[in-house]
Amino acid sequence: MGISTTAHLNFRGNARQALEFYQSVFGGRLTVITYGDFGMPNGLPDADKVVWGQVEADNGFRIMAYDVPSRPEASPGGAAASTTWRENGMTLTGQPFFISIRGESVEEVGALWEKLVDGATVVEAYATSQWAPAFGMLTDRFGITWILDVATQHTAA
Repeated sequence: MGISTTAHLNFRGNARQALEFYQSVFGGRLTVITYGDFGMPNGLPDADKVVWGQVEADNGFRIMAYDVPSRPEASPGGAAASTTWRENGMTLTGQPFFISIRGESVEEVGALWEKLVDGATVVEAYATSQWAPAFGMLTDRFGITWILDVATQHTAA
């Protein structure tokens, strides 16, 4: 029996846009189900929001997302909680996770970088690094931080 792990992202009203963007980057099939699809009356504020969505590509990429239901009070966190930056060779962040994409060639991963970087804040430009043929980090237009790198070929001793 095998298991798999899939990141499940929580958005506040823009899960559909994020999933559509990720599909444009990684390809694959997009599935979006709204709260209305599950029976919420159309007149309610969240009826058109995503209760469950997924992008699944043949290359192994899979990500899920939904829109957290609206609440009248302010949401916790803030700009500082979602910021990621580099300082003195260290990555500093208020985020609880990053999404990591690893490929086998600089060209393969570079093509994904070129799509993800649209509207993103670059934390570290995609380039050769000390530990990988190529590495880059960015925070996309939806506030998700991505690490893209190329697998290092290790030889057995």
